[in-house]
Amino acid sequence: MGLVEVLKHLPELSSIRRDLRRHFLKAPPDIFIGIDAPDFNLSLERNLKNAGIRTLHYVSPSVWAWRQYRVRKIAASVDCMLTLFPFEERFYREKSVPARFVGHPLADLIADDIDPLQAREHLGIQHQGPLVALLPGSRLGEVRRLAGDFLRAASWCHERRNDMQFVVPLANNACRTVFEEVLADVNKRLPVTLLNGQGLEAMAAANAVMLASGTATLECLLLKRPMVMAYRLSPLTYQLARLLVNTPYYSLPNLLADQPLVKEFIQGDISPEALGGEILSLIEDPSRTQQLTSVFAKIHNELRQDASRIAADTIMQMTGRAKTNGQ
Repeated sequence: MGLVEVLKHLPELSSIRRDLRRHFLKAPPDIFIGIDAPDFNLSLERNLKNAGIRTLHYVSPSVWAWRQYRVRKIAASVDCMLTLFPFEERFYREKSVPARFVGHPLADLIADDIDPLQAREHLGIQHQGPLVALLPGSRLGEVRRLAGDFLRAASWCHERRNDMQFVVPLANNACRTVFEEVLADVNKRLPVTLLNGQGLEAMAAANAVMLASGTATLECLLLKRPMVMAYRLSPLTYQLARLLVNTPYYSLPNLLADQPLVKEFIQGDISPEALGGEILSLIEDPSRTQQLTSVFAKIHNELRQDASRIAADTIMQMTGRAKTNGQ
């Protein structure tokens, strides 16, 4: 979400957290489970843990990538960290923080091989030629910053291959309104199908995907679709992030593979030629797509661990309610 962007919500969030702390200290639960939102949950978890309440945090913050000093706070706040990715568990164990890799729930839900033609039929897309999914983000700020870049890149591609069409899933009406305004300004004749939501279906239907950094890159990997990633932040947030981030990659596929599988374009590196050229390369080079698909399938299998069962088992063990033989 950025740093500057969240400041305006800070007073309200602090008030909510104080109310929750008072509530749970007055009526202690068997265990408190914080789901993601580390800047909100970790302080609350620390207060509760200090009061003798068991605490578990599900979905690790990206502490391995930036602000590693937070590990000390995490160690003081949680009795166990449940991680979605195997490299996160290794990171915590090296820091002597109790952690368990449970896998990613999406890896359990998404099938190994989804037919793009069936996905197109489900979406009512009749086009048989190359189809590119554009996912400029699920937040309004992301769409405002990336819609123009993505549409200019799409226009660049269409000028070179007029058999190419595009599909754009949009998270809500506000995002759709902004995108439609940018589309009218950039190229209102571009062959684009706009969807309300249905991001997974759009990616499944596509030959290649242009998308913002975030969970969508993981979904795209699990769907075995080749992709190019781009991202913009507000200038101030970006300058601050450059000082804090300590990772060679931004996209989850590259982090999971520990190699640059997916081309990443950040801030000033974004251009129609850069994004469009990579999309054309992915569509016109089947051998490259096959290679990516093979690596994506291996990662999918590693992340498919029956995450919800492992998470539930961990909670039961921590609360002394673990099943015994025959029970």
